[in-house]
Amino acid sequence: MESLRDVLDAAARGEFPPPDGRTTVVPQPSPRDAGVMAFTAHSVVFIDEDQRWVHDTLRGLDCDPLAATMNPRFLAALLERTGRTTECVDAVLVAAPLPGEAQLPLEEISDPSHPRVAYARERRDDVRAWTARGGVLVTGRGVAGRLEVSVEIDEDARHRGLGRALVSAARHLVDEPLWAQVAPGNARSARAFRAAGFRQVGAEALLRVR
Repeated sequence: MESLRDVLDAAARGEFPPPDGRTTVVPQPSPRDAGVMAFTAHSVVFIDEDQRWVHDTLRGLDCDPLAATMNPRFLAALLERTGRTTECVDAVLVAAPLPGEAQLPLEEISDPSHPRVAYARERRDDVRAWTARGGVLVTGRGVAGRLEVSVEIDEDARHRGLGRALVSAARHLVDEPLWAQVAPGNARSARAFRAAGFRQVGAEALLRVR
């Protein structure tokens, strides 16, 4: 059985699960991280639960089978069964590292109490953060140890391309694939990540410990 990390590493290389309409259930990569990832016509549920229950619940839904794992009724059943909570279904994007130094001047944050750092540390390990004039860039190890990035732009610094510049700079700070989760409704963020060379590989719903 493949692990979730195997699936993610392959997706970063552009190799995806077969588009066969099936759902694969794999163990949770850690006690913190559980959830569902949907690729094209194939889903991966990463949770320490009875596989039979997962497949029986999916079959009981009155919806397109290809959309079943992201159906609100299935996610609600998972939340009730596990006692976890969730925020939303995110688009999942990935980009390869870039050589050389970032052109955007960055200053690393050493204060662990910085609000953005504190928020990231609730969800990721090995968190690092940098500031640029008008914005913050954060990296950390999230689901299955993948390296994730997020940015935050001050309100008075928006609409100037800073988000794209920060995301692009992040690719120069790493030596492995860099992942991002973007809420589908956050069109501004999605445009910034795509403009910086990120490509969407699927969608994801994370189930968080309360």
